[in-house]
Amino acid sequence: MASLTVRTPDGKVRTVSLLKRITSLGRGSDNDVPLEDASVPASALHVTFDGSRYEVGSLGATFHVNGKRRDNHALATGDVVKVGGTELTFSREDAPREPVRREVPEREVSLPSASTASSDSHTAELPGVVGRELVLLKRLTAFSERLFGSYDVDRILESLLDEAIEVTRADKGFLILMESGEPRVKAARNVARENIEDAVEKLSDSIISKVVKDQKAIIVADALDAPEFKASESVVNLKVHSVMCVPVMHKGDLFGVLYVGNDRLVNRFEPKSLDMLTVFAAQASLLLQNALLVNDLKLDNTELRRKLEDQRYGDIVGSCQGMRDVYKRLDKIAPTDISVLITGETGTGKELIAREIHRRSPRTKGPFITVNCGAIPENLLESELFGHAKGAFTGAVATRPGKFQAAIGGTLFLDEIGEMPLQLQVKLLRALQDKVVYKVGENRGEPVDIRVVAATNKILEEEVKRNTFREDLYYRLNVVTVKLPPLRERGEDVIVLGRFFLQKYAREFNSKARGFTPAAAVSMKKYGWPGNIRELENRLKKAVVLADKPLLGADDLDLKPENLEPIMPLLQAKEEFQKRYINEVLARNNGNRTKTAKDLGVDPRTIFRHLEKLEAEKTGGPLPPDDNEELL
Repeated sequence: MASLTVRTPDGKVRTVSLLKRITSLGRGSDNDVPLEDASVPASALHVTFDGSRYEVGSLGATFHVNGKRRDNHALATGDVVKVGGTELTFSREDAPREPVRREVPEREVSLPSASTASSDSHTAELPGVVGRELVLLKRLTAFSERLFGSYDVDRILESLLDEAIEVTRADKGFLILMESGEPRVKAARNVARENIEDAVEKLSDSIISKVVKDQKAIIVADALDAPEFKASESVVNLKVHSVMCVPVMHKGDLFGVLYVGNDRLVNRFEPKSLDMLTVFAAQASLLLQNALLVNDLKLDNTELRRKLEDQRYGDIVGSCQGMRDVYKRLDKIAPTDISVLITGETGTGKELIAREIHRRSPRTKGPFITVNCGAIPENLLESELFGHAKGAFTGAVATRPGKFQAAIGGTLFLDEIGEMPLQLQVKLLRALQDKVVYKVGENRGEPVDIRVVAATNKILEEEVKRNTFREDLYYRLNVVTVKLPPLRERGEDVIVLGRFFLQKYAREFNSKARGFTPAAAVSMKKYGWPGNIRELENRLKKAVVLADKPLLGADDLDLKPENLEPIMPLLQAKEEFQKRYINEVLARNNGNRTKTAKDLGVDPRTIFRHLEKLEAEKTGGPLPPDDNEELL
């Protein structure tokens, strides 16, 4: 586990663990590691971990590593990073260290055991204590190297016990981890490297309880003769002989217990064996923590993927209440064959909704044909829709079918239907009513079996009043309306969509961008997004292409403070929320005021007063008298 020791200009020192793949540092309180230093920018540095090494990089701040200015730097234990007046000292506890030689007094010198001599002939020539320590250290290092690349927790538990049994010459071993304050046996092995059945029944509860309580290692040469344990029921029943039990600690807290035992008195444990097991338990803690951390990350990733699926509806990303209402509506209308009108501001994803309706309909195997009524010149639009006969006009050198014919058996999506010329609206209405189309230059009708989905960013009711859109066509298209909320009203969806586009384009352009700074996330929520999802996607695409650091800031997205909406006073925000909420309930109840009042639990007069205020604000007329009563 890696950590940073933070020393601020006022002399305060604290140590923080680097638990995340990307850790942000800066003066702002929304950073992972806030720095109490006025000379440090709000977002200063980030530390990234790629699975093997840690690297520090700038988020706009100037920093030095060991006295030298850097833009980024691969960190090693002991490196000192200075930003502003703050010093950050990096440490990595899991980094392998060289064994330290020490002088041993003559009275400590003894010959190494046979097993030690056979394991390493060079080490066997050293004095006894040093020799044993180096043998153990080499075994631990080799064992750690084998397991540090493995994240299978069950395999690591079994390997740990097998090694502990071999190192201590035990007959059996048990690894017990603490869960909710209670010890639970997680692995039990014997000298033959086999799992032990009924492991709980083969352990001494009294010995484990003492280690858990005192958090100190104990060795019992003969438990049946030990004054403290000979009266223990578990010791007597199990005929426990020699036992060693050591606590497994993590950051000063009891993490588990390592228990080994011998059933034969001739194999009694000695104090030096307890020293070896204690060192082994410390290394085991690092291996276990590493494996459990990776396992938790895998579970987190699985949970994130599950949440993303929960926030998706086919290819549509979003889970705000407004979009959930849209999904419910689509579930009901998609299996039918009725015409649908999709409304919403430009860039809200109307074509994506139309494609999802088609995909969930019985026509899913048929074609999905799109026509943008606002992008095709008026004199060509009729031919584009219905086709033309050879010689119908200059340049018509062959008979050509239109989009209606191409969509037979599928769905025809008429985008920007509000831009269609009036004279063509008559022919479209006839085609929709009769399900028959006439090519330009032909008098013979051609039947078409299609479903029509239309979309517009205009308010067609107002276009009808201005006589720029035919009322009969409006009602023909508007059998069911699906209204998409603008991005500014979708809350957390802006972050969900931002991450979706970030991952998509980071893979496409092989970019190092992996996330947003806390300040960028706040700015994304505050910005009004007049271009909605299309604007968000384009800004992110540009930011990912130009990114030279893992975390995108507000400047990378061109979200400058002057572009952000001012913070609304609390009272005004409350009133706006109440208005939007009442409007949503009214819409769900198709304008039924009595039912809306009942659903909200208010007097019906409250709803009438709300509607009067909306009408007055819309027309510019005088507001109704205020009786100082809240809407809700």
